[in-house]
Amino acid sequence: MRRMTPTSVTTEQTGSGLALLAVLMPAVLVTVVASDMVNLMLPSIGAEFGASEAELAWVVTGFLLVFAVGIPFYGRISDRVSLRRLFTFGLLTYSAGSLVCALAPDLLVLVLGRIVMGTGAAALPVLSIIAVTRLMPVDKRGMGIGVVSAAAGVGTAAGPALGGGIGQVLGWPALFWLMLVVALVLLPAAFRVLPGEPAAGTGRFDLPGGLLLGLGAGLALFGVTQAQVAGFAAPSSWLSLVVAVVAIALFGWRTVRVAQPFVPPALFTNRVYQAAVVVAFLAMIVNLGGLVLVPLLVVDVNGLDPGAGALVMIPAGVAVAVLSPLIGRLADRIGTRTLVLTGLALMGLFALGLSTSAGGTSVIPAGAGILGLSVGFIFVITPIISTAASALPADQVGVGLGILQGAQFLGAGTGPALFGALVTARQLSGSAAINPLYTSHHGAAFSDAFVAMAVVVVLALIVAFRMRPAAAAAATPPRDADKAD
Repeated sequence: MRRMTPTSVTTEQTGSGLALLAVLMPAVLVTVVASDMVNLMLPSIGAEFGASEAELAWVVTGFLLVFAVGIPFYGRISDRVSLRRLFTFGLLTYSAGSLVCALAPDLLVLVLGRIVMGTGAAALPVLSIIAVTRLMPVDKRGMGIGVVSAAAGVGTAAGPALGGGIGQVLGWPALFWLMLVVALVLLPAAFRVLPGEPAAGTGRFDLPGGLLLGLGAGLALFGVTQAQVAGFAAPSSWLSLVVAVVAIALFGWRTVRVAQPFVPPALFTNRVYQAAVVVAFLAMIVNLGGLVLVPLLVVDVNGLDPGAGALVMIPAGVAVAVLSPLIGRLADRIGTRTLVLTGLALMGLFALGLSTSAGGTSVIPAGAGILGLSVGFIFVITPIISTAASALPADQVGVGLGILQGAQFLGAGTGPALFGALVTARQLSGSAAINPLYTSHHGAAFSDAFVAMAVVVVLALIVAFRMRPAAAAAATPPRDADKAD
């Protein structure tokens, strides 16, 4: 039986019930919404401040860069600092950034405010997942992760439409006033439900290693973001990606040579965890690629206006919200591998369906396609997170989930850039679609992009087959130990 610690006592007192999820779900929701809620309002912001498109891009990029860098840091620090303190810091920083943005007199101040927002926002998704894995009973963990995943899924689908609607009616500063109010309301609730005792992590904190990892993640995201704007041939894209590779290589070199590295080397030898990270990354590439390309498809090919195009996404958002907790409960009962393989199969089939129907006269196949893609993704991501947490020792859960969340976020940035670049290249070539079942001519470029998504899904399936029941069973003893407490 495990030794009882002050933190584990707090877990039993505060970690169960709806109160915890009632704080974590809206916290994750506002974080995800904040990442892209300003996208549709960028023209209005540019007109007000007289800014170019390249300058306006930093309103989004500034947030995303510090978000990508911050996620693994918060995960690592959570092994040493209390969840209450870190979550409170994240909400306060997020609130301060929202206030700066709401009152911004020019573009520079707005970008600085977005950077502050991103610094705080990075704490909330990863700490929410860590809180669920540490504070909820093991047999409820999948359900809790499903609820948090539902918030992320709804925020991803609804962010642009919500931001565009509120911004158009009340003006873009209203978006930041709303985020400020929500964050301030969550502060006292988070203080009550999260434990104040520090985690049991000890030893030195490898700041240089963390900086190298953050630099690599941030530059990788910046490189793919620039590729989406200017193409991979642009120096701002390929040079950032090259430096990112160098930074990650130096991070790996340091990890095997210092006594207490930022990421324990044992993480890289944990087969279940390795597969979980790769599958989460590849699945997120496809999921975000679909969430970006389907609205573009119905606008560019079917001729809908952006507002009507956003309506196509509503069924997918509703399905994610409803199914995520249910899939979480199912994962607690039947295990991970079956659900993950089923989800990936759904994603691949619906990606091929989108490829076949792209360019048709009806938007119903597009709505059905993104619905199936999103449902398949939830079948993948909810049990993957739960399994990754169960496969890690207690003192590695924070950093491990931080890396996993960082991989998801990099996938979210990579997918739209890769598939967007593919669509552009295929449109310029004017060649026919490679899918032999595709019969139209107007959306051939989108058809090819959805085929590419199916190929990525196949790669994820190959990796997911490594998550064998025997390997999953090896991760069971920690769960039994938890129950023994």
